[in-house]
Amino acid sequence: MNTVLVIAPHPDDELLGCGGTLLRHLAEGDAVHWLIVTAMTEQGGFSPGAMARRRQQLAAVSEAVGFTGRHELGLPAAYLDTLPLADIVSGIGRVLSDVQPDTLYLPYGGDVHSDHGVVFAAAKGCSKWFRYPSVKRVYGYETLSETDFALPPDGPGMPINRYVDISQYLERKLELLALYEGELGEFPFPRSPEAIHALARLRGAAAGCQAAEGLQVLKEIV
Repeated sequence: MNTVLVIAPHPDDELLGCGGTLLRHLAEGDAVHWLIVTAMTEQGGFSPGAMARRRQQLAAVSEAVGFTGRHELGLPAAYLDTLPLADIVSGIGRVLSDVQPDTLYLPYGGDVHSDHGVVFAAAKGCSKWFRYPSVKRVYGYETLSETDFALPPDGPGMPINRYVDISQYLERKLELLALYEGELGEFPFPRSPEAIHALARLRGAAAGCQAAEGLQVLKEIV
């Protein structure tokens, strides 16, 4: 059994980027932990009602997916680049020490959202074997409206060199994303069911299957 940790700058990044892959891990008997780095805060202009609804969403998604564990750093969304990077590294490192994952999934470092870049920078600092020896594999995932909207030299697009067949899990991924009420929009909005389905079919065409998620291999110890 593998122990997986997916690191999401914001809730829904984990499902958008590698939701089908996570469902496949769970179906194959792996332990899958979810680390959410940011949270809605009053500093970010969110109302108490919005924050309460988000807490309900997280509980619903966590139960529906069947995550082995949910971990939250509670840092202010959209303000990560104002915080000391060492503090974010320390927070992620504490979770890695607790979970002892062998597999990490990270947002693409070139994503247009600054929170994604900061999370990637902090997380890669936690991939040193002599500090976190449990980590054997590190993969990057692509996030619609973040990875594809990045400008050169980082984008658009993430270099993909690993494909995961999610043909059996695509429809469930879409059902789970619907739990994030208000996050999905109507096509051609990039975070729409049609766009998510189209990307999975495109990656599937590249891999010779009905649907796939594309990943970037960042590190593998074999």
